[in-house]
Order: sequence, then structure tokens, then C-alpha cells
Amino acid sequence: MNEMTKVSLSQWAYSDAAKAALARKPALFIGNEWVESSHGETIAVIDPSSGKEVSRFVDASDADVDRAVAAARTAFDDGRWSNLPPIVREGMMHKLADLIGQHADEFAELEAIDNGKPKGMAANIDIPGAIGMMHYMAGWASKLGGEMIEPMAIPRGLFHSYVRREPVGVAAQIVPWNFPLLMAILKIAPALAAGCTLILKPAEQTSLTALRLADLVAEAGFPAGVINIITGNGHTSGDRLVKHPDVDKVAFTGSTEIGKLINRNATDTLKRVTLELGGKSPVVVLPDVDVATAGPGAAGAIFFNSGQVCVAGSRLYAHRSIFDQLIEGMAGAAQFWAPRPSLDPEGHMGPLVSSEQFDRVMGYIDAGKKAGASVAIGGDAPSSDGGYYVNPTVLVDVKPDMSVVQEEIFGPVVVAQRFDDLDEVAREANNTCFGLGAGIWTRDIGAMHKLAAKIKAGTVWGNCHGVIDPALPFGGFKQSGLGREQARQGVEAYTELKSVIIQL
Repeated sequence: MNEMTKVSLSQWAYSDAAKAALARKPALFIGNEWVESSHGETIAVIDPSSGKEVSRFVDASDADVDRAVAAARTAFDDGRWSNLPPIVREGMMHKLADLIGQHADEFAELEAIDNGKPKGMAANIDIPGAIGMMHYMAGWASKLGGEMIEPMAIPRGLFHSYVRREPVGVAAQIVPWNFPLLMAILKIAPALAAGCTLILKPAEQTSLTALRLADLVAEAGFPAGVINIITGNGHTSGDRLVKHPDVDKVAFTGSTEIGKLINRNATDTLKRVTLELGGKSPVVVLPDVDVATAGPGAAGAIFFNSGQVCVAGSRLYAHRSIFDQLIEGMAGAAQFWAPRPSLDPEGHMGPLVSSEQFDRVMGYIDAGKKAGASVAIGGDAPSSDGGYYVNPTVLVDVKPDMSVVQEEIFGPVVVAQRFDDLDEVAREANNTCFGLGAGIWTRDIGAMHKLAAKIKAGTVWGNCHGVIDPALPFGGFKQSGLGREQARQGVEAYTELKSVIIQL
């Protein structure tokens, strides 16, 4: 429907700061020191905008994982972090946030090189979001506490009873590749605020910013062993972390398939688990909207970050009376989202993160076509010299049982369907195993609240999409996860409750 203007898909030159980070000798950050791996295995860093190797990092061995866990275990058990005055822990977290801010441009560029997202997007969303998350969570370090409760069945004054809230212990944190630094801070910050120590394992596709963060951890003055950062493959080092007997808590963000595996493996020792998993979020557009606003809004809900977002608005339900207009509006916005190299200052959408992800997304598009879907926008990949680019895609004439409708694609692909009434669209919106997010576009505040109550999702947006704030809990219904992150609930997920009952 809408032809993309051809632009150069050649990656731009790296800055000196980025080149220095890429030249780092592969090592692990354990006990506030850069240490060599017990073996020489490494993983390549691939720039998705070019498909070329630009650096390497350690693929941690079992012995490496054990060393990191031991450092975190010792640091927790001797109280060097949890026993500090809360205001001291809070101050150290604020200092780390400030240090990230001082290196914001470098972090944004590394994120762009590693993940493929536009540097401008990382600079305006990812990095400020990480800084804000750390500052917000720092405040909880001095505000968590228990409460005194009178026993119900005992005469007053005979017993003193209270509830303590204590840090859960050593946390293993495994983060995804779509928002590498932001997801790392989303995990690290509440654990620190609660008094835990941790081992962070970034995704094997995107470890650059986590490694750079480690430098700042040491500079901020954190005690040795409080924050440990190891790199490696999920099926080896990640699996070792999840099963390790000295790990008390596992926090994972990623696919539902891997989340289920982690949950099963953590069950052997009944580790506390927080899972933020996949989604197939509906975007419902009612007939009273301003299509000139809702069309680009629906486009942004799916094309932002190349659709590699757990809450991406990947199922569009537009009222029959405005369906065609809305698709035209999205087509008009598609040029804005035309893929460009991640360091192109004019870019709003970059390539997909990897060749594997590119093949996955193109496979879904082909499967949709074969099942009878029609391509309204995109459906193809622009020619490039090795980057993993996919054009913004809208599929129509889809049926509820198609794989493109039911399964998470994690790319710039939306399936668009018509509806006639609220009850019908609420049923269709809930016709999924996921329940992470949902968007509703309408001027009718009554309809907005009715749909928000009916849709089974952890977050519902009205006349916007993907707005995430540290002060609001985030997580999913059904197979979109377990527990909540952010807000008070996100910090409390790193604590245990202890009842103390004393006879006087």
C-alpha cells in the first residue's frame, strides 16, 4: 500500500568511546574485579545494522558462574551491603545513576551498535529510563519496613508480635536483548534497594552495556561482591545460575518458553521466582476516534523498537466503520518507521537484533501469507549489505487461529481485524494465552473503563501505548509471567516476611 523511500543501509562510523569499549579484553566482573574466564570460550558481538562481528566477550563456564555466586553469597552473608544504613545504600545507588548519566551518550551508542535500535531512541528512552529507574528504586532503600500486629486470639499485652521484611538473599538476574541496559537496571535496582546481592547475566546477543555498567559499579563504591556481572549463553551459564543451590531468587525477562523452563528448574530448591514473559497485546480502536491520531498511534505501538517489545501492539482490532481509514493512517506512518542503520541520526526504527530473529520474523510473515493473510503494508525486507532489516508490516484478512494471530512474532508485524461491538472485541482481545498489555483508543470514557475491566492484561493503556513508569507495577496475567516488577511491589519481590512472636 505504501512504498518505502530507499535510504542507505550502511552503518555509520563508531565514536572513539565506542571503539574503546569494543576493544575491551573479554573478562567477567566478579567481586569488583575484572577476572579472566576459567576457559577461553568467547561469543561474538554482531552489529545488526551490518551483520559484522565487532567485538567478543566471555562465554562463562560453570566454574565462572560458581565463582560469581560465591562472591555474591559471601557479600550477602557477611552483611556488607544489607547491614549498611539504608541512607548509605540509597546514596550509592543515586551515585551509580548519576554516573550512567555522565556517560549517557556512550551508553546510547553502545546500545545502538549492540541491539540495532536507533541511537536517538536509546538516548531518549532507554538511557533516561534506566537512570530514572535507579533513582526511583534508591528511595525505597530507606522506606521499606515491617509492622507491629496485635495477635487475634491472645489477650492484649501478653505477647509482642511484629513482622520483619528482610532481603531474600542472592538474586540471579537474567535479562533480554530488546532493552539491554534498561532491563538490567530494572532488575538490579530493586534488588539493591531491598538489600540483596546479585549476579546479572545479560543476553548473549547484547552484553556491551552491562559490561560498561560494571566499570561504573566499581567507581560508585559498591562493596565487592554486591553486583557481579557475567556473560554467556543462556543454556549454559544461565541454566547454571538458575539451578545453583546458593541462589535464593531468580528474576527473568524473556520468552514464555524459556520462562517456563526456568520456573521448572527453580522448583527443585523452591527459589523465589519473578518472570516477565511474552505478550500478544491487543490494540482496540473504537469508531469515535480521531483516525489522524489513532493511526500513527497504532503504528507506533507495533513498530517502535522494530516490534521487539513484550507489550508491542501486535493485534489490532479496529471498528468496521473506520478499519480502512485506520489502515491508511498506518500506511502513512510507515515511512516514518522505515528501517535505517542504528547510528543514522534520521532513523526511528533499526534492524532486528540478529539473523536468527530476522529468519523468525520473515518466517511468520510467509506463514501468514500461506494461511490466507493479505499484506496491506510491507511484508518484505529491504536489500542491504548484511543487516537484519524488515519493513513495517500490516497483515489483514487474518483468522483467529492463524499462527500470526496467536503467537508472539517479536518483530514489526501487526495483524489487523475488524469488530462490531464491545463484547465481541473483548472476547477476541482475551483470545490468547498471553495477558501482558493492551491498548484502547476512544473518546468515550465509559467504553474505555468497561473495556479496561474486561481485558485480561497486566497493563491497559488508553489513547497511548507502552507508557511505562517506575512508580507503577508491571507484569502479566496468564502465560505472560509471575509476579510484578517496578513500584513497591517490585522491591518487595526481593524480600521475605518474618513473623516474630514474643511472650512477655
